Amino acid sequence: MQPSDKNKLKVYTRRATLLSGGMMLLSAALIGRMYYLQVTNRSQYELLAEKNRISMRLLAPKRGEIIDRYGRPLATSIIDYRVNVIPEETESLQKTLNTLSQYIPISPRENNRIVKAAERQRSFLPINVAHNLDWKTFSKINVNMPELPGIQPDIGTTRHYPQKELTAHIVGYVGSVSKEELNGDPLLELPEFKIGKNGIEKVFDEKLRGSAGNSKVEVNVLGRVIRELSRQDSISGDTSRLTIDIDLQKFVANRVRDESAGIVVMDVHTGEILSIASTPSFDPNDFNNGISQKKWDILRGDIRKPLLNKAVSGQYSPGSTFKMIVALAALEAGVITVDDEKNCNSEFKIGKRIAHCWNKNGHGNINVVQALAQSCDVFFYDLALDVGIDKIHSMAAKFGMGSRFNVGIMSEARGINPNNDWKIGNQGSRWQGGDTINVGIGQGFVSTTALQLAVMCSRLVNGGRAVKPKIFFNDEESTKIFEDIGISPENLRIVVQGMDDVYNNPRGTAFPYRSIGKDYKIGGKTGTTQVTGISMAERKAGVIKNDEKEWIERDHAIFVGFGPVVAPKYAISVLVEHGGGGSTTASPIARDILEYMLDQEINKKNKVGLGNLV
Repeated sequence: MQPSDKNKLKVYTRRATLLSGGMMLLSAALIGRMYYLQVTNRSQYELLAEKNRISMRLLAPKRGEIIDRYGRPLATSIIDYRVNVIPEETESLQKTLNTLSQYIPISPRENNRIVKAAERQRSFLPINVAHNLDWKTFSKINVNMPELPGIQPDIGTTRHYPQKELTAHIVGYVGSVSKEELNGDPLLELPEFKIGKNGIEKVFDEKLRGSAGNSKVEVNVLGRVIRELSRQDSISGDTSRLTIDIDLQKFVANRVRDESAGIVVMDVHTGEILSIASTPSFDPNDFNNGISQKKWDILRGDIRKPLLNKAVSGQYSPGSTFKMIVALAALEAGVITVDDEKNCNSEFKIGKRIAHCWNKNGHGNINVVQALAQSCDVFFYDLALDVGIDKIHSMAAKFGMGSRFNVGIMSEARGINPNNDWKIGNQGSRWQGGDTINVGIGQGFVSTTALQLAVMCSRLVNGGRAVKPKIFFNDEESTKIFEDIGISPENLRIVVQGMDDVYNNPRGTAFPYRSIGKDYKIGGKTGTTQVTGISMAERKAGVIKNDEKEWIERDHAIFVGFGPVVAPKYAISVLVEHGGGGSTTASPIARDILEYMLDQEINKKNKVGLGNLV
């Protein structure tokens, strides 16, 4: 072998060795990587592979019911017959929709929505075409399925309010979740999931909502479901039982059907709200799937404000119903006794101002009981100045004025229980004597709600117990004894006697509207709140009567009442916007409602042989 051949062999051998070594290194690296992937990190990649073929899907819970005190439904979930379309199963989406329109109306706007949805999402995913179908229509579609390729009849649930307008302001309604309401809860991202938008539906939404379940399904690479592997059912929302009696609610609403009114009926001992009505109202079912613009415009444009809950959100001057507070403040302070009299000649001078009594002839010499029964303004102008705003403010607070009770109904107003500090903070000026006489007859800066007036009346007639209103039924609290406000029983008796005389004394402001032919009596207090002032020229020419004014310029009619007079059980507040006089308009409403309740109770007791009320 030549030296040159030996050199070539050495070079070849070296190169082969290097190449073999490199291949061995690469093989070792590859084996190591495979070991790392298949052994060391096996569980991690198994999980990733499992996630690629296993999908977890949320199952929406059934929303909890809202029922009245006797278990009758106020808000419930009912079967929703609906129709979906699966675009990939149609020969032509538009052709299928045209055929379907023979059975259900499909507007151009809805048609456009469906077509756009089909362009956005995967073709095998269903698109809702119609919901809330009646059984006849739903059955007809099912029978004609052969000529409706791609159509998928479906049965779900939807929220339903069987009492419609009767409980709209209490229960509220549900609606679709907006972007602003998404809070990271995946349940809220379900396309058809609804949440509370108003009333108890909103305030207690999370309890009513329930807990989502889940379904573990196997899907292919496109996301199409192949089979369900496991399921954890959802948990329905809690049932909310209210203190409302729907039969009473119907009676109350029908009694003021043609009025713009707010009414609250309470048990004076337990605080249970038996009825809370606001008229006119609206049908909450219209809001479930998005109210039409036409209906929305009608509701918003109605001068009587059907969307406003006048019983808890409306704030009004209490008028003469506030005189009980002024009387108690004076009696408790020792400023006046039951026998002390003041003279009313129809006018009261303070500084350069002359304030007038509603009775242009005056009431003459009267005491506090007579002044309450006859609602003498001059008596309470004078009395309010004697006792002072601080004591009036303090007494009003004890009876719930200026308080928010947080009963569970949205937009509960606080009202205004004014004094010097309030005026400085809100008006930038100090309290004046003229402010005091205005408050003395329940006008000026003071404002209340129908709910507060019902609480005030309850505390007056239940012996001075600080009962609090409640709308959620609780058997354990039905015997709860509320704390004593700290008012002299004798002074309470004096004021309640004045309320008794309002109906039952011939000179009482509501005497013509008293209960007649009953085994019981009812009491109360009338109030009328001026909407527009009365000028001196009008007084000389003659004050225009309410029924001669435009509706919007008429006085508000107010009344608080209770029954029976002996051992009171129920309190009521009635507020009729622009209703005219409290005696002529509001007191007959209160009488009819109290009589309905007391007569019902007598009938029940007679059936079991327990006798009548006293």
